[in-house]
Amino acid sequence: MDTKTFKTMLILMISQLIAITCYGQLYMTKTGETSFFSETPLENIAAVNKQVLVMLNTGNGEIAIKMQQRGFHFPNKLMEEHFNENYMETEKYPAAVFTGKIKEPVDYSKDGSYNVSVDGILDMHGVKQNRTIKGLMVIRAAQITLTSDFDVKLADHKIDVPTLVIAKIAESIAVKTKFVLVPKRAI
Repeated sequence: MDTKTFKTMLILMISQLIAITCYGQLYMTKTGETSFFSETPLENIAAVNKQVLVMLNTGNGEIAIKMQQRGFHFPNKLMEEHFNENYMETEKYPAAVFTGKIKEPVDYSKDGSYNVSVDGILDMHGVKQNRTIKGLMVIRAAQITLTSDFDVKLADHKIDVPTLVIAKIAESIAVKTKFVLVPKRAI
């Protein structure tokens, strides 16, 4: 992790810890999973990132998600190289970030399943987009599991696909997330 990323994450964690003492419990993971799938008649492209940092404040429903784009791994190394260099430009835009707030009331004190939606901002490839993402929250044994499926249009984040390969990459990418969060204890 570079110095700038470390400082950003440290500031975010400190602000979350302050918020915990005022509002609620902080749940987090550093091993959240995000995958995507692009289906076209010529080629299917899939990748998974299992190093996604997620923090949830149960007191106010705020959630922050950050993932390094280079954390996506593909079955084909050439696809991975093209993803990083040609499409996501990970040297220039190393991370994708989503910050938002859960809209529905959730009783974090008891086990159960909740359909939730999060209003927030997806910052990817240097473009911020307001998004509402729907998902499922399952609370069980002091653990919170969040899952969601949504689409991201490449054009919405100014991700250009060269004309030569446009038939191989879908205009809208199917994204799936699974985050298993556990309580973060204050130090």
